[in-house]
Amino acid sequence: MAEPDTVAGLTAALHDGGYLADRGLATALLVGLRLHRPVLLEGEVGVGKTEVAKTLATVLGRRLIRLQCYEGIDTAQALYEWDYARQLLRIRALQDHQAGSAEVTEELFGPEFLVERPLLAAVRAGAGAVLLVDEIDRADDEFEAFLLELLSDFQVTVPEIGTIVAPSPPLVVLTSNRTRELHDALKRRCLYHWLDYPGADREAEIVRVREPGVEPALVRQVVAAVRRLRELDLAKPPGVAETIDWARMLRFLGDDTLDERAVADTLGAVVKDRDDLDVVRAHLAELTSGG
Repeated sequence: MAEPDTVAGLTAALHDGGYLADRGLATALLVGLRLHRPVLLEGEVGVGKTEVAKTLATVLGRRLIRLQCYEGIDTAQALYEWDYARQLLRIRALQDHQAGSAEVTEELFGPEFLVERPLLAAVRAGAGAVLLVDEIDRADDEFEAFLLELLSDFQVTVPEIGTIVAPSPPLVVLTSNRTRELHDALKRRCLYHWLDYPGADREAEIVRVREPGVEPALVRQVVAAVRRLRELDLAKPPGVAETIDWARMLRFLGDDTLDERAVADTLGAVVKDRDDLDVVRAHLAELTSGG
């Protein structure tokens, strides 16, 4: 399909892909797409930061390349590695050839020895990809600085091969749960959007889009209950993903109303912390008091 060139067009395309984006998010994504700017999405866990990148790749017909960040990730794990074992086997196979010939040298330092990791894959794919750098806040400062440099020019220098330049930049979406503050230099390079919990009506609409078989009355009850859960002192408040999971589980079990029994039986879909379970069980009546 042709890529959307208006905010309304991108919003509609995301909706068709099962993602409801507000105008601010769709605007940031469209500008990032058209002006080749990375988009940094911050917000609570489970509000749809990762999902929007997945949906974008689907509706744009691009390859999704995901780099999941974690503590201790280094450039080799994110960019590329050199396959020394395979190169050694090739050296042994070429021992009968003249050691210094240009043909042998070319065979020993060919691109087939390059093990592609997500960032190099994104550079090679260029505009044919959506690069998702997920949970960048989990990586350390050094990796963040390296990533900033890569995002500036989208080229990689491999000593054995040379410089690989993206034919055109991929769309880059970075997500952060704010476990630590990102550096201003990275934020300046990106367009920024904060994803908050949606309002009740919008959250209900999201559930209906993702789980159209759930009865509207049950959707309203689930959304109201989740919003009450977010008001409690929980270590891990439920996100929109948990709201969808809860509605899906209730539908699967054949429940058409959210009473105390249904809540007690299905809490595992929405509460994911042992201490939080104790807190929630003390408020079961509040969760089922209306919707």
